[in-house]
Amino acid sequence: MKLSKYAKHLGLCYRTAWNMFYSNQIPGAYQLPSGTIIVPDALTLSTTNPSKIKNVCIYARVSSSQNRKNLEAQAKRLETYCIANGWKVVRMVKEIASGINDKRPKLSNLIQNINNYDLVVVEHKDRLTRMGFNYFVTFCPDKFHVVNETEDKTEDLINDLVSIITSFCARLYGQRKGKRKTEKIIKELQNDS
Repeated sequence: MKLSKYAKHLGLCYRTAWNMFYSNQIPGAYQLPSGTIIVPDALTLSTTNPSKIKNVCIYARVSSSQNRKNLEAQAKRLETYCIANGWKVVRMVKEIASGINDKRPKLSNLIQNINNYDLVVVEHKDRLTRMGFNYFVTFCPDKFHVVNETEDKTEDLINDLVSIITSFCARLYGQRKGKRKTEKIIKELQNDS
């Protein structure tokens, strides 16, 4: 079958399938002298077997809008990874928010609808959350797949320490901001009196 039909069959845009072909991610696919790319029918049949396809949700996150390009690149890497594994991406969630913020509406919505997906794929644990990743795994076993696991335990401990310090700094900053708000309200009430 033609690459365009293959892409449509998997729910991909043609450009993604084309990139997969040129990075040798479609085994057995070849290009005719005319330029047409052919994907073997056997490959197509094996990828359409419902027991082999996993419906996945991709979750990509960056901390600030200044990293928007990184967000798009992260989402693209995850999409390519899922496709290479033969998983069907049914939803892609891109969020710009701090990893220590526990009031992220897109993540909350994803968790509320977690049973709609076989897997939630993230690039690193800290993309999902800076702290408490094990709670996600405990409450939703076999639902989260981390592409780049930390292999070095020292690096993992350092990341945890940095997360804790960041969390406390953010809370301290939040308390200062709250104090300033309180002082402003008190001044306004005194001026009204």
